Amino acid sequence: MLSAPARFVVGTGRCGSTLLSRMLSVNTRVLNVFELFSGIDQFFRFQEAPVGGAELAERLRQDHPMLTMVLKRGYDVPEVVYPFDQPGSRYRRSDPVPWALGIAIPRISEEPDGLFDEMLELVEARPSAPLAVHYQDVFDWLAERTGRECWIERSGSSIEYLGELKRLFPDARFVHIHRDGCEAALSMREYPVLRVAVAVMNGMLGEIEYSHEGLTELERSDGAAIDRLLETRPPIELYGKYWSDQIQNGYAAVAGLDPADFLEVRFEDLVTRPEAVLSEIDAFFGLPGRGDWIAEASALSRGMPTLRLPKLRGTERERLEEACRAAMSQLGRSV
Repeated sequence: MLSAPARFVVGTGRCGSTLLSRMLSVNTRVLNVFELFSGIDQFFRFQEAPVGGAELAERLRQDHPMLTMVLKRGYDVPEVVYPFDQPGSRYRRSDPVPWALGIAIPRISEEPDGLFDEMLELVEARPSAPLAVHYQDVFDWLAERTGRECWIERSGSSIEYLGELKRLFPDARFVHIHRDGCEAALSMREYPVLRVAVAVMNGMLGEIEYSHEGLTELERSDGAAIDRLLETRPPIELYGKYWSDQIQNGYAAVAGLDPADFLEVRFEDLVTRPEAVLSEIDAFFGLPGRGDWIAEASALSRGMPTLRLPKLRGTERERLEEACRAAMSQLGRSV
């Protein structure tokens, strides 16, 4: 197995981490795994008790009901790159595609169904072990299987479980990318999966357990409620609070990290000074390639996106800014 340390990119939702992962993927000596952890049921993914390979394989076969709800209604989710409805593809857009197969595996192989089956066969045959051991071995296997020298995992909203990642991977290094909280929150509300997810988490449809079982039951019993949420704009302060909670939960764990293992970068710097930021990340992670990938990766930046906050008026803007204020201060940003 690989001897390289674990590397993670962490952030909130809609913080620019997908762009950063696409940039890092230009380095063909590094395996970038998109969104593996964010799609595994939150009540299972970091449990401490040993898990059998068959149980982990079954979890990896699961869809994420929130993603399925959105895709089947025809909404676009750019992170999902599985070739739905293509000749030879196993799944159609309306099917509950396994999360990892919808997002991560198609970025690793042009034959995602085959690689996914191969990975599940490997996982299913494994004996009972702590999840940390399973995950490390699966990431190492994927890297070796594809001829890469090391791996980086990046999941949206992962800053909130930074402490769990550190527990499972005590020698890991972390790059935290963050964005202006108000802009991140406004982007979340426009993003179909998070528009519904944050509303559900905040009880807009009653008390729903945010688990695979709970969300599947919600769709089965009240699918029309999902339609309504997708067609509306829930209160913006819910998204500001969600962003703030992620930052504050993450920074409760930052205090326990060796400063040498944690690097902060700003989204705004990544898109306006990509070569400088990517060079800093390259050195921090100690990536192979001697930076020969950075110029090509920098070309993926299209500069600063149009800001949404200046278009927000009145009490809605005030509520959003207040929801973000404490976490913005924690990041050294002003509202």
